[in-house]
Amino acid sequence: MAAMMRFTTLLLGVAASLSLAACSTINPPRPGDSAEYRPVAPIAPVPADFNKGAIYQASQSQGLFEDYKARHVGDLVTVELVEKTDAKKSSATSTSKDSGVDFSLGDISVAGRTLAGADLLVGSGDGSRTFDGSGDSSQSNSLTGDITVTVAEVLPNGNLVIQGEKWLSINQGSEYVRLRGIIRPVDISTTNTVQSTQIANAEVSYGGTGTLRDSNAPGWLTRFFNSPLWPI
Repeated sequence: MAAMMRFTTLLLGVAASLSLAACSTINPPRPGDSAEYRPVAPIAPVPADFNKGAIYQASQSQGLFEDYKARHVGDLVTVELVEKTDAKKSSATSTSKDSGVDFSLGDISVAGRTLAGADLLVGSGDGSRTFDGSGDSSQSNSLTGDITVTVAEVLPNGNLVIQGEKWLSINQGSEYVRLRGIIRPVDISTTNTVQSTQIANAEVSYGGTGTLRDSNAPGWLTRFFNSPLWPI
């Protein structure tokens, strides 16, 4: 009964793994499929209850001596992608242990202390144990370029939540950059740009779809055999 339950659990795990692998291949990302990266429209200004024909409107005010920077929901801001990371880690472990024991009862007379001419009350033992281990890991990533996103929300402290995506279709595939995070208005330059290193809670993803992406990805069965669900 227990063996049947374990076998059933394994089959369910296999089915779940295969279904997830198939979904990731059949349903790749598409433009606008995620609300977290869609452009946000500006908030429509509330019309004044009484207007005497003045040109100035408080809801659309702009300082005469201020640079035009993103500050309202729906405003655009250009993000300069300057991401570069390098990580390296190495470790080594070595242990050893030796032990030995030797004892003898000499000439004590004990009836039957020999067997086939060998002393039964004499013994010795030796033991040794060693372990050596080492590991190295390194990773390097780089992403440069520009992407223009919209302000999705103005937080109570004045910081801006930005989000957006950029798609580029080339030949038989598409490449995309998606970005979301929080920026400070003071970090926005006079040209209405901000560097990606100044974004808090940054979510930057770069990927692709189409023939080139599929040809560089292993099949679903290969991914299953390389998954932790495979017991061997």
